[in-house]
Amino acid sequence: MIILDYRDTRPLYEQIVDKFQMLILSGALEPNSRMPSVRSLAVELSINPNTIQRAYSELERNGFLYTVKGKGNYVAYSDSLKDVRKQEILEKLRDLKKEALSMGMTVKELTEFLEQEDTAAAGQKETKVPAAE
Repeated sequence: MIILDYRDTRPLYEQIVDKFQMLILSGALEPNSRMPSVRSLAVELSINPNTIQRAYSELERNGFLYTVKGKGNYVAYSDSLKDVRKQEILEKLRDLKKEALSMGMTVKELTEFLEQEDTAAAGQKETKVPAAE
């Protein structure tokens, strides 16, 4: 389900939070679907259950999960979550733009980079080979 990067400097629970947020926002985890239990996910990832519990608590605090006593954790999705995440991404882009400009990059260079990335991503989609039936 998720893969942790042990070379990442962020704490494991933050990585788990980020990965689940992306799965929820992308629709890979459907609204009201049951999340893996804390223990089963801890075993699957070979980490302490307290780390999973901390990640689930953070996800619940941010509105991505809700808990049903005795039943477990469930995906709580709404369009407002996606809007909030989009605003966070735009804020990060704004900060990166400021940093790039302070380093001497131009808006034209940034725009060209984004266009190249978009073209490369489109090319990757086109070159995928359909699965054999």
